Amino acid sequence: MSLATSYLNQFRRPSGWFGKFNLLLMNRRHSRLTDWGLSHVSVKRDATILDVGCGGGRTVAKLAAATNGKVYGVDFSAASVAMSRSFNRSLVAVGRVVIEAAPVSRLPFPERMFDLVTAVETHFYWPDLPNDTREVLRVLKPGGKIVIIAEAYKGGKRARAIQLFADAMRPLGYSHLDVAEHHDLLVAAGFADVSVVEDYDRGWLCAVGTRPA
Repeated sequence: MSLATSYLNQFRRPSGWFGKFNLLLMNRRHSRLTDWGLSHVSVKRDATILDVGCGGGRTVAKLAAATNGKVYGVDFSAASVAMSRSFNRSLVAVGRVVIEAAPVSRLPFPERMFDLVTAVETHFYWPDLPNDTREVLRVLKPGGKIVIIAEAYKGGKRARAIQLFADAMRPLGYSHLDVAEHHDLLVAAGFADVSVVEDYDRGWLCAVGTRPA
């Protein structure tokens, strides 16, 4: 792997000291985006929730604050798992939060377990986006929702800069979708009541779908 590719891979799979630094930045940089995206779904007080690609763990903490239920996080980066556990150490200690090392392609959970699955700034790194989206559908309860939150998408306000990043990341399997393609992704995976909201001025996107009853 070239030096440039190794650097870009830190955004996809953080590792080492640079990965830890990047995760700290992600926790801060994605916070308002996450709040905006989560405002488009209702979180039940007893919900069981999964955050896929939990990164530095701040989204897990936000979800745990929104429910009395249990929140799980998964990531295939060892650095992300370690930081997410550390960020949520008190909640992990009392069993409210569980963080596991796992790929989205093979989620280590039974069918119909979760009321909500979140994916913040991560789905474009999934190795097989159509099949991985169906894997998320598998672990959702009937009526459960997926919410995909991103500022890296095709056609937004910062499209030119993000396109350059997407082109550089393409050898690592990066998926670059526009608003309509996010809608089609969820419909093709089997989700119903799909909606995609874009805040063009801030360059933010939120896609929501429901597992049919």
